[in-house]
Amino acid sequence: MAFAIQARSCFLFFKFIALELKRCSMAHNCLQCIKYLMFVFNLLFWLGGCGILGVGIWLAVTQGNFATLSSSFPSLSAANLLIVTGTFVMIIGFVGCIGAIKENKCLLLSFFIMLLIIFLLELTVVILFFVYTDKIDKYAQRDLKKGLHLYGTDGNIGLTNAWSIIQTDFRCCGVSNYTDWFEVYNTTRVPDSCCLEFSENCGLHSPGTWWKAPCYETVKIWLQENLLAVGIFGLCTAMVQILGLTFAMTMYCQVVKADTYCA
Repeated sequence: MAFAIQARSCFLFFKFIALELKRCSMAHNCLQCIKYLMFVFNLLFWLGGCGILGVGIWLAVTQGNFATLSSSFPSLSAANLLIVTGTFVMIIGFVGCIGAIKENKCLLLSFFIMLLIIFLLELTVVILFFVYTDKIDKYAQRDLKKGLHLYGTDGNIGLTNAWSIIQTDFRCCGVSNYTDWFEVYNTTRVPDSCCLEFSENCGLHSPGTWWKAPCYETVKIWLQENLLAVGIFGLCTAMVQILGLTFAMTMYCQVVKADTYCA
């Protein structure tokens, strides 16, 4: 009788060990799957950051402060924005890659927290933009008009190029009207990029040869017409970030479980 009880106890013990080993193996396999998925995801994330940074540096070197339209925030140029964005994306992607391949809980949690902070900041900016749209509109127009006075001046080639491109491509002139330029030149004159048919010093001709549409409203209408594309881009960006958060937290939990089961 005692022998039978001991045999049964041994059997149950080995069965328990087998189940634990099976569970540990399943946890390990699941962890490996998530590990490589997250590594590939963050590698693409990092490469995307490299691309953005590269474009930003190229713009900074070749175009100066390209697309700097604000006089209040001269550093807020397309080149600088791309450089800052690319750098952040590269850092986050690098932390995610190392955290995934090393199965490091600290790095995985750091990746999750950084990505969550950025996601919440973006969400806050979008909400504030829609809440204060009218105030932002008025401030933007006032700031852009102030920036017109820097057009063609030394050290402001970026602003000059940006206004020339916008007025030529969107067939508009000035912020709210072509008369905005009269205050800049202190005479009845506009930049040559405002002309219906471009020629040197055509901005000195009569108003009948200039574009009449206001650039601010023209660009705003263009954005509204392309709102679907902007929305899809924003949604894709949010989905990528949510996917990254999901990968990070799932892998973090799997690492904790693996440590617990296989300790």
